[in-house]
Amino acid sequence: MLPPMLLIQTTTPTRDEALRLARGLVEQHLVACAQLSDIESVYLWDGKLQQEHECRLLLKTSADKWSEVERFIRERHSYDLPAIFAVPVTQASEAYAAWVSDVTHEATGLAPHGGTTAR
Repeated sequence: MLPPMLLIQTTTPTRDEALRLARGLVEQHLVACAQLSDIESVYLWDGKLQQEHECRLLLKTSADKWSEVERFIRERHSYDLPAIFAVPVTQASEAYAAWVSDVTHEATGLAPHGGTTAR
């Protein structure tokens, strides 16, 4: 049986920062895929209405990687209080879920669903 998947989201003030986070997370096999999109955010900060251009980072990973991903982002993020949250994936194609599991568990050489990650 495949481990559960998560979609983790955060935002950054610049595309460059989001890309640095994305590349680091993928290179360390903490996430299988990272998607970046430019967004406009409206929020309250210190009691004042703010509107900012940001970059959204959507990360696809195995649920057992949450703590490592959250720590990685928090330690490298430029915001004092970055929004970092996860949504469980309740349905996914088996082949895609297996790929996410394989990529995020490559360092061990054995995928949790029993297959090897050697290519």
